[in-house]
Amino acid sequence: MQQVKTIVITGATSGIGKATALLAASHGHQVVLAARKEADLQATAETIQQAGGQAIYKVTDVSKKAEVQALIDFALAQYGRIDVLDLNAGVMSFAPMNEVRVDEWEKMIDINVKGVLYGLAAVIPVMEKQQGGQIIATDSTAGHQVGQNNTVYASTKFSVRAIMDGVRAEEAKSHIRTMMVSPAFVKTGFFEDQRNANLERVPKLRPEDIAASVLFAVEQPDNVDINEIVLRPTL
Repeated sequence: MQQVKTIVITGATSGIGKATALLAASHGHQVVLAARKEADLQATAETIQQAGGQAIYKVTDVSKKAEVQALIDFALAQYGRIDVLDLNAGVMSFAPMNEVRVDEWEKMIDINVKGVLYGLAAVIPVMEKQQGGQIIATDSTAGHQVGQNNTVYASTKFSVRAIMDGVRAEEAKSHIRTMMVSPAFVKTGFFEDQRNANLERVPKLRPEDIAASVLFAVEQPDNVDINEIVLRPTL
């Protein structure tokens, strides 16, 4: 029988995060939803609950260390342990460097990199005490190869790869597993705000494709550690 796990998911109200939350709950896992907008969190939790799943939520801005710590404390108080932390929240901006969109650069660093670090800072002590757990980060194929107009975004994803590789090496003794899921373009709200019309013609994955990969890793036995799954759409 499949073990019921407590899974904390950031960026849980849209795209990959929402698809992962819905799928995890349908598999019987207890999900803790985190995002910035309470109305969206409530709606997602209600969707899960109406389908017979278990979901609670906490308003969280991952760029704020205290809010990420409060999320982990909340999940621990509710369920007594955290089996999986899915660091999924992220932002993306496409533009050539010479447009000098410094505000967008800073936002990507704050959410994509600092948000991951804050999650790790909050959950590693918990998982060390438990002597087990799994940390998942949504990375990207941009973390493997830098393309035109995504230099800063790619740099944040290269950073996530380095961070997660380091955590895997350091925390193996505590039986903490790490996994990155690295998709190519995905049909999410990311593209609604981009000015490059060419992006609309690029083949894309569905959020559900990535969610299925995340659950595949989550539901492996404890002696199996999947470190990365790279997904690209068929052409």
